[in-house]
Amino acid sequence: MCCISLFMACEKPSTKNEVLVLGTIHSGHKTQEVYNIDKLTALIEEINPDIILTEIPPDRFDAAMEGFKRDDSISEPRVIRFPEYTDVVFPLSKTMDFIIIPTAGWTSSMASERSKKLRAISKDSTRTEDWQAYSNANKLSDSLMKLAGNRNDPYFIHTNTYDSIYNIRLNEYNKRFNDELGLGGWDNINIAHYWNIEKALETYRHQNKRILITYGAGHKGWFLKELRKRDDIELLDMKPFLDNIN
Repeated sequence: MCCISLFMACEKPSTKNEVLVLGTIHSGHKTQEVYNIDKLTALIEEINPDIILTEIPPDRFDAAMEGFKRDDSISEPRVIRFPEYTDVVFPLSKTMDFIIIPTAGWTSSMASERSKKLRAISKDSTRTEDWQAYSNANKLSDSLMKLAGNRNDPYFIHTNTYDSIYNIRLNEYNKRFNDELGLGGWDNINIAHYWNIEKALETYRHQNKRILITYGAGHKGWFLKELRKRDDIELLDMKPFLDNIN
């Protein structure tokens, strides 16, 4: 018994970081009652993260933060599109003790080039089969979302079922267009996002932090697939935190 007690006393507490992936609905937080600004605010308060990894490009973050510190508002064009940051994360930074890290791999030129190429593909008579397959996948994904319930319900968003349904469209999009869209392809942009996310995870490795990753809900499944490969973190489920605010 003494040996067991001695062994247990010598065990070191875990230093693994806890990681959660929070799927957001961008402008939908302003219009969808079930997952509105107040709900998102309460959820992040309940999670109480030490670090928030955001869908903000590193080269846009300083301008956004400077504007917020100056007059409590954000005018940076990319960041202002995301109420999860302008109305929730930045304001909460005044009352909570967390670090905001920009991790988005997005660039303006990439987005412009992607839109241009997709328009060309949609009008190209030699690509009708590809575009129709992608359109059909979108329709199937949408119909399954309707059957599953409210696609904007945060409980549903944070399930494997949501990821599986959303991936019907994304997998077709990726298979048909990823390579030719270059940096704007689905796999390619997620690789760029995740490279920044992983850099942050490495920086804070084994520091017993709670790290919250906040991106559009469609990215959640891609990130979770990669995060599950890591043995230095503990992935937490969102449901208990949602239960606590309801």
